[in-house]
Amino acid sequence: MTKDRIIFLADMQSFYASIEKAAQPQLRDKPIVVAGDPERRSGVVLAACPIAKSYGVTTAEALWQAQQKCRHLVVVRPRMETYLRVSVQITRIFESFTDLVEPYSIDEQFLDVTGSVRLFGDPWRIAEEIRRRVRLETGINARIGIGENKVLAKMACDNFAKKREEGIFWLKREELADTLWKLPIEKLFGVGSRMKRHFHRMGIYQIGQLARMSPAVLARRWGVNGEVLWRTAHGLDNSPVSPQTHETQKGIGHHMTLPRDYHTAAEIKVVLLELCEEVCRRARSKRLMGSVVSVGCRGADFDASAGFGRQLKLPEPTHDAMTLYEAACRLFDRHWTQTPVRSVGVSLDQLVPDNVVQLNLFTDTHRQRSLARAMDDIRARYGQDAILRAVSLLGAGQARERARKIGGHYK
Repeated sequence: MTKDRIIFLADMQSFYASIEKAAQPQLRDKPIVVAGDPERRSGVVLAACPIAKSYGVTTAEALWQAQQKCRHLVVVRPRMETYLRVSVQITRIFESFTDLVEPYSIDEQFLDVTGSVRLFGDPWRIAEEIRRRVRLETGINARIGIGENKVLAKMACDNFAKKREEGIFWLKREELADTLWKLPIEKLFGVGSRMKRHFHRMGIYQIGQLARMSPAVLARRWGVNGEVLWRTAHGLDNSPVSPQTHETQKGIGHHMTLPRDYHTAAEIKVVLLELCEEVCRRARSKRLMGSVVSVGCRGADFDASAGFGRQLKLPEPTHDAMTLYEAACRLFDRHWTQTPVRSVGVSLDQLVPDNVVQLNLFTDTHRQRSLARAMDDIRARYGQDAILRAVSLLGAGQARERARKIGGHYK
């Protein structure tokens, strides 16, 4: 039964900033942010410590805005390789309490401790011990939400544990009317700014108002998503905590924010080709092919709705970069409105294993695969920029710069 489960959502406070403070004790009492390079449009706050947040600094805002709020702000460049290593270290701590650990993001993980209470005591005691271990071994403050399922644990952490000194909160379904239902509608997991506006137009401002509505009414208006939001408001969720959740991949994609506005098709197509190369390399590494290509471009003006996102069904599955690129260009040429572009993304979906290939009389598929594998081997041995297409050497190319980074930031 779902109610018999005990699920944790463990969130690491100001993860990147906390790692930097642990590594540099002289920063402990200073307001710091981890942010990218302001000269390359990556000057965005990735993490802010609690001291910086007390000045009004927020995650995802432009670095120059944060510096205006706090003149003595200390800016630290991100070290993604270090953050990934610490994230794995924290996972190992969790796995010493339960084998059911599911990463949700680099700084959030679900734990099913239902079977752990016999070994480590009641859930609250387990949460306290996990927080103590994480703090002792990494210097990071963990906040833990507890619930009978994943959605309750997530909302317990986000809405309550993060605001309490003890850093722990147990959100019980029988107490929702006195806890969760009193919160604004945007505090419900799954409600973004757009859905918030929809609810406000309907006169729904609190989670409790949504919970008291008929799920059939919500389903008629928003389909399955309407019913899911109703179930979330009632704390209903049967999904298991599974370490294998992310092993079954539905799509492979790559997105890039450009260092400047790209105005011409020629410039943008250089990046499209580089993205297709990367997507296909990752598909080959997982021995997968895809039959649907998606292309997305976002305009340079955030205040305008410029941009598009479209997809195209391919005649047969592929992980060949040029095949993907040709399809991506067809989508781009058809839907680009000549407006400056700030970011570009390409993805390959409807994945299948690559051990079955449709033979083609007009294409030497074996030669294409052998060439691609050879390029993959060279890059794996000597680095991602060891072999590049000539267009990547042009001013619009980003492949060399990207090879120096992890997750879009320097290693």
